[in-house]
Amino acid sequence: MHAPLLDPRILSVPPVNHAHESELRARLDGKAKPPGSLGRLEELAVQLGLIWHPAPPRAERAAVFIFAGDHGLAADRVSPYPASVTRAMVEAYLADCAGVNVLAKAAATEVRIVDGGIDAEMPPHPKLIDRKIRRGTRNARHEPAMTHQEAAHAITAAAELVREDIAGGLDIVAIGEMGIGNTTSAALITHALTGEPIFDCVGRGAGMDDAGVVHKRAIVEQAAARAQPTAPLDVLAEFGGFDIAMMAGAVLGAAASRRPVVIDGFIASAAALLAVRLQPAARDYCVFSHRSAERGHRVLLDAMQATPYLDLGLRLGEGTGALMTVPLLRAAAGILNDLAALSDVLAGRIGPCA
Repeated sequence: MHAPLLDPRILSVPPVNHAHESELRARLDGKAKPPGSLGRLEELAVQLGLIWHPAPPRAERAAVFIFAGDHGLAADRVSPYPASVTRAMVEAYLADCAGVNVLAKAAATEVRIVDGGIDAEMPPHPKLIDRKIRRGTRNARHEPAMTHQEAAHAITAAAELVREDIAGGLDIVAIGEMGIGNTTSAALITHALTGEPIFDCVGRGAGMDDAGVVHKRAIVEQAAARAQPTAPLDVLAEFGGFDIAMMAGAVLGAAASRRPVVIDGFIASAAALLAVRLQPAARDYCVFSHRSAERGHRVLLDAMQATPYLDLGLRLGEGTGALMTVPLLRAAAGILNDLAALSDVLAGRIGPCA
């Protein structure tokens, strides 16, 4: 009932036209390879073809957007790390020496660091994009994490940011996050949107031991008992974070601009489910990168009928799993655009390949 708070342009996602799927599959089957021999890369090629149709898919310029925000729930010791680590890690991103930076270089992907709600006054930095809504969310165990206006503002700010980059020539959007306590917020969102038991939604996060997981689960149970929202914007306002809200906005912004958006792990998938519940057409633009080691990720993937491409045991966040998947999108686009037709090969109608 709160959807009108959002700019209608954000929710204006053009549906993918699945009528072209058979045409794309026929093109792939006619390539110089046995039909289906490139496995799930061919599925990804079809998805990209549908997203870009009638133009050929492009996959040259990619950027990972890391949305940072602090969570009031961190005060309840739901992470083995203090909330101050959010700021410290963002400073490491800006210094180009964190996990996301290393893997972004390997994947030839640009990095965007966005302050959505860090609980500190960050000094200006040429690599830091300031979209701060407020200094952290409230503690969802006691009260709504944010107002509906704050949640909508965060979604809108990220959607506009992504759309601006796409207008400037970006082909692939990848999303990630940084925010101490955000696996707890994601667990609450997962439980609220899917109805699955809290036990199946709460995992170790940044490395909680068994006793820590029991404590974390108790905090989630108390927060879930305080409010039982079901509408996506209500769920986000009650339990979310500005990092999660902005990732949901990035999904909607990419989909509204007809670009693929690569979803990272558990927390990014919680944001993706929020986006899909707000606008179901956004689902076809989502590429699910990897299967996280975090317990609740399976619940989210099942809710979106998603099968990720990688299973590397990752649980770092920061968009690292999404980054490892960007080369797969480039390969899939290449299969569709550049792989020779079998008929041309057999007839000798081929020249030097690009």
